[in-house]
Amino acid sequence: MTTPWTELPCYLNGHLGRLGEARVPVMDRGFLFGDGVYELIPVYGRRLFRVNDHLNRLSRSLKALRIEDPYEREAWMDLFRSLVQHLPDEDDQWIYLQVTRGVAARDHVMPKDIEPTVLAYTSPQRALTPEQRHQGLSVVTARDFRWQRGDIKSISLLGNVLARQMSADQGADETLLVRDGFLTEASASNVWIVRDGALLGPPPGELLLEGVRVGLLAELCEELGLAYNLCPIAETEIATADEILLSSATKEVVAVTRLDHEPVGHGALRGKPGPVYARLYEAYQRAKILQSV
Repeated sequence: MTTPWTELPCYLNGHLGRLGEARVPVMDRGFLFGDGVYELIPVYGRRLFRVNDHLNRLSRSLKALRIEDPYEREAWMDLFRSLVQHLPDEDDQWIYLQVTRGVAARDHVMPKDIEPTVLAYTSPQRALTPEQRHQGLSVVTARDFRWQRGDIKSISLLGNVLARQMSADQGADETLLVRDGFLTEASASNVWIVRDGALLGPPPGELLLEGVRVGLLAELCEELGLAYNLCPIAETEIATADEILLSSATKEVVAVTRLDHEPVGHGALRGKPGPVYARLYEAYQRAKILQSV
């Protein structure tokens, strides 16, 4: 039986309770300004996947916003493991973590000497269906109109919400974003193309978030003997790619088979998940076992 979201275990500022009972003051800067950061950490077999990478990115985001990390790494690990144990019937979970600057009088200037608000909860994973894996996902392209600090995993996600709604309105699964003629990312995923057997992704920078799976896919390509490169990808290259892939904590790695309502790829594999995706997906499943702690 699925646990209602209101009953999920939730940690808020030192107190463990149920998510439906968690409360923060209306003057929290996360509520007023979106002044905070977040992470989503996968849990497989009750073990945390690539958690050090997630905590490293959390630290980078907090530093960019000039928020002091409220906990040492071991304290974060203790918190995550405690939450996992409080959802005893679910081996595969997602831990959502959010840190805001805290509560203060409303002022755009960053206040000093206030305590960050720390929220963390865990929920059962809802993985992509076998049908989605077999058929692949559908995406549309749109102009990347968001702010220029996409490298910060900020809770200010209105631009991503609007971008994702564009694809939802067209019955698609995700929105690929293009800025000044070049691919950045999707509304909630990193984006990859395959050309001549090589996996290519946009280079890191302030315009896009470096997903934890960026490093993972580099490792998997090395393991599989696949060419891998981060380089500028023109919008025209997306439409002519052999394969298009998405990666994220929730999607893992998944094939895109329709782009702007047209099939992706060439020849007999046109509109179908391709061979590079298949190899990476299998390697990803092995990594879930080997790289979870």
